[in-house]
Amino acid sequence: MSLARNVDLLRRLPKLDGLRLPDFGASAGASSPLQEVTGFGDNPGALRMFAFVPAQMQKPHALVVVLHGCGQTAATYDLGAGWSTLARHYGFALLMPEQQRINNANTCFNWFNPEDTARDSGEARSIREMITHMVEAHRIDPRRIFITGLSAGGGMTSVMLATYPEVFAAGAVIAGLPYGIASNLREALDGMFHSPERPERELGDFVRRASNHRGPWPKISVWHGSADRTVNPGNANEIVKQWLDLHDLPATPMAETNVDGYPRQAWWNKDGETLVESYAITGMAHGTPLGLADNDQRYGVEGAFLIEAGISSSYHIAKFFGLTGWIQDAKKAEAKPTPAPHLARTIRTKVAEDKAEPNREPRGFDLGQIITRALTAAGLMK
Repeated sequence: MSLARNVDLLRRLPKLDGLRLPDFGASAGASSPLQEVTGFGDNPGALRMFAFVPAQMQKPHALVVVLHGCGQTAATYDLGAGWSTLARHYGFALLMPEQQRINNANTCFNWFNPEDTARDSGEARSIREMITHMVEAHRIDPRRIFITGLSAGGGMTSVMLATYPEVFAAGAVIAGLPYGIASNLREALDGMFHSPERPERELGDFVRRASNHRGPWPKISVWHGSADRTVNPGNANEIVKQWLDLHDLPATPMAETNVDGYPRQAWWNKDGETLVESYAITGMAHGTPLGLADNDQRYGVEGAFLIEAGISSSYHIAKFFGLTGWIQDAKKAEAKPTPAPHLARTIRTKVAEDKAEPNREPRGFDLGQIITRALTAAGLMK
């Protein structure tokens, strides 16, 4: 199917009786540690709230907000990306807002709708209310609140960092888009597929106009697959430019290193604190990269938009947030067992082999595959 037909189908999905993107791994909710919270406050965006708070928490208490991608739920993304396992292992609270089909037929957060992306309005306000509830109910340190998201959840992460910058110490955007580049579906699709370049000051001004805040600004970590056919990888550069302008940092990286086989760029302040970092996951399609963490643990399960790449983005993001320095009593830790050394070597070898094959198909799932599966399931394609 052509890209044009994919886009047209996406626009018409809400109007097709019974046809919509499948809930990949929806059964995960049955065994999820996430608990739904109701009555958390104002909810103009009509979102659902799910949370997980481990029995033991590091002090001062920290909170990570995680936003799922299209076609996912809070529980399925948690299962795939491993955030509740990380929360249990490192002792921080987890908040996972969930989109509803009444708001978006494909359960995408509406990161480009003006009524959902303005401070104190729509979905952005609902997420802010959830955070306030968590802070009050679990004595979260207001200086230790973080946010991350994939795809449309990454776009909404940009929204939250822009509209409530005083709330967050740091954020991480995976395969997402910068704030302010779209206010309707046409502009959103243009940003997704083409990622037009904009001047740094224009991008920074989008954020500055979103609130009265004038700094200090949250730190940010940016992740994107170089073979992403759903959200153009150029968006990673635009997000970086947006936040370099806000932090008044130069365009040239202050460091270029290699982490688990992938290039990482970093910028820091005069005190040596990293404020902006960017990972380019070479050869990876649209999704969240998974792999062994530095502690040889695996966080998450491979699936749709959750891609084995030999690097654990969830772990590295938690590390960027400053949350991985604390381990609870080993006897009480409930993290998943460490894979056998030979399995770890096998995984790393396989990833290395993939990288050595430049003509291979990109790892992961693309938009065309998903829509084709949806049409087949509905009996409209054979």
